[in-house]
Amino acid sequence: MNEKFATIKKTAINVLYFVALLWVIKVVDVIMPFSLSQFGIVPRTFGGLAGILFAPFLHANIFHLLSNTIPVFVLLFVLLLFYKNDAPLVITFSVLLGGLLVWIFGRSASHIGISGLIYSLAAFLITAGFLRKDFKSVVVSLAIIILYGGLIWGIFPGRYWISWEGHLFGALVGVFIAFYFFKKDKKSNNLE
Repeated sequence: MNEKFATIKKTAINVLYFVALLWVIKVVDVIMPFSLSQFGIVPRTFGGLAGILFAPFLHANIFHLLSNTIPVFVLLFVLLLFYKNDAPLVITFSVLLGGLLVWIFGRSASHIGISGLIYSLAAFLITAGFLRKDFKSVVVSLAIIILYGGLIWGIFPGRYWISWEGHLFGALVGVFIAFYFFKKDKKSNNLE
């Protein structure tokens, strides 16, 4: 029991460090004489390619970051707790592939914020649980649906200042990654 608690505590602390980094970057952004938002994903521009890496760390204002803080904490925590071995690749593919799709198909703007990763993680956790069909994974899927099922509305065009493209492509990438890992696991376990 102590080992499980230690794992939970260590995971929570690591995710808190990441969330703290997001806040430190926002404080630096506020102090700077120019906005770091210019380093977001600007579709179909050479400079906008770098935004694929930077965009998740940049937020338009404190309220933008505040609205992303709890979801990114919860979803990263759940991912690291239940899918620890897959987590690095899930995060990497979510950021790179989701960002690339925004760069290719997004409207002309500077797309910033960690919500693309949030949508990807939610979609991954929901899809992976139902694909794996074990009790723990399904419970995780249902919990994410209950907590964040309302995210579905964010994938549709709405307010011009919200990157629905980041949400949409994040969610699609999350589903894709879940299927990819499921097929890979089936092959490695010779279940086909």
